[in-house]
Amino acid sequence: MNTKAKLLEVIAGKNRGLLASEVDRVQILSLVEQLEDSNPTPKPLQALDLLEGDWRLLYTSSKGILGLDRFPLLALGQVYQCIRIAEAKIYNIAEIISVPFLEGLVSVAARFEKVSDVRVNVKFERSIIGLQKFLGYNSPSKLIQEIEKGKKFLPLDFSIESREQQGWLDFTYLDENLRLGRGNEGNIFILTKETKLLTS
Repeated sequence: MNTKAKLLEVIAGKNRGLLASEVDRVQILSLVEQLEDSNPTPKPLQALDLLEGDWRLLYTSSKGILGLDRFPLLALGQVYQCIRIAEAKIYNIAEIISVPFLEGLVSVAARFEKVSDVRVNVKFERSIIGLQKFLGYNSPSKLIQEIEKGKKFLPLDFSIESREQQGWLDFTYLDENLRLGRGNEGNIFILTKETKLLTS
């Protein structure tokens, strides 16, 4: 079994990291480092066709993301990071599972700027929070299309002005369906490309 297959096997069933033990986290980090050492795309920010698209989160060590699961009657659903190269935008979209008709959504839009062949600086610009049914949500792609058309969403749709809402993201491994990343807070991200979302 190659390193990529082993990593995918280890993170399976870990619910994006919510169910990962300390032993699991150490093993996952080791496999991530091995995979990064064999990155088939050493200059990912020159491989724009590979980067572009909607990526679904498989695993993260980010407490900010995993913390969305801590509220009563709510559970973390699918999480996406959608990259739009032409607009230099990254959209983070987290689906929140709840009782029927009360499913929620948390979305943050950010602008990115390339600073090397592996790193982008990220500036968060807009946040949208609400119930999926009131937002008319049915897929990340369609939500992004409406955002880019200038649509405003209720009840919470606001600009993010603070200079503190900035960071950076390294693309440390990239192939046609798997991406590894590291953020400025030391978190790791493992994502798979969702080609079906691009046509939905």
